[in-house]
Amino acid sequence: VQLVESGGDLVQPGGSLRLSCVASGFTFSAWEMSWVRQAPGKGLEWVSSVSTHGTFSDYVASVKGRFTISRDNAKNTLYLQMNSLETEDTAVYYCATDRRGERRGQGTQVTVSS
Repeated sequence: VQLVESGGDLVQPGGSLRLSCVASGFTFSAWEMSWVRQAPGKGLEWVSSVSTHGTFSDYVASVKGRFTISRDNAKNTLYLQMNSLETEDTAVYYCATDRRGERRGQGTQVTVSS
């Protein structure tokens, strides 16, 4: 299993970013996929999940209405569109095959700061 995230950056509050995660080594389309994050000095936090065909999605309350999760099974790729970013969104973001983040990639850094 390999999960490779990209798209993290330094962005001002109110800005947007789109994260990507390319998966390999397993049948991507058969798995619910998730994004989890870890803020400085804190534990892993589940952010969002999407069903196998992208029909259903779920979000932690703090990002609902600002973040959108999606997937392209033909490209084995998971996405997270993040809008109206807040300083509290600063974290390393990981894609994972489970909501607890036990099987995740190396992460991509998102820093929201003015």
